[in-house]
Parts: sequence; C-alpha cells; structure tokens
Amino acid sequence: MSAVYDHLVTTLSGKFDVPADTVRPDASYDDLGLDSLAVMELFLTLQEEWEVPLEDSEAVGTLTVRETVDLVEKLKAES
Repeated sequence: MSAVYDHLVTTLSGKFDVPADTVRPDASYDDLGLDSLAVMELFLTLQEEWEVPLEDSEAVGTLTVRETVDLVEKLKAES
C-alpha cells in the first residue's frame, strides 16, 4: 500500500503483538484485539513518529487500518 501502511503494520506487530499476517486494510482495531487504551497508545505513537496531530476522539476500536493510514497521509500532506 504505502510507507505509512507498512510502518503501521510494523508498529502493530512490534509494539502491540498483533500478528502481521492478520493486519489487513479493512481490519478494525477491535478485529485485531486492541482495547481502547491500546488504540490511544497507538495514536500517541503515530503522532510522535509521523509528527501529525491525530485527534484522540478518532482513536476508537471501530476505526480501520485503512482509515488510519488515510488520516495520517492527509495530515502529513497538510503539514
């Protein structure tokens, strides 16, 4: 997909112990077994690594991997 997608997969597998082969663009964080605290931690990690202002209110379990990638890419383009 993109560098952001690849990095997100790496972060999910490395920091949150999500098997990389289960990460799909249409998978939600609920599908991947992340609870709300883990999703918030993921957003904080992405904010620091990509230097983008992700909104905490968007860090919900129903958000998909693709939606996160799209959001990060949009914010990167705007900055």
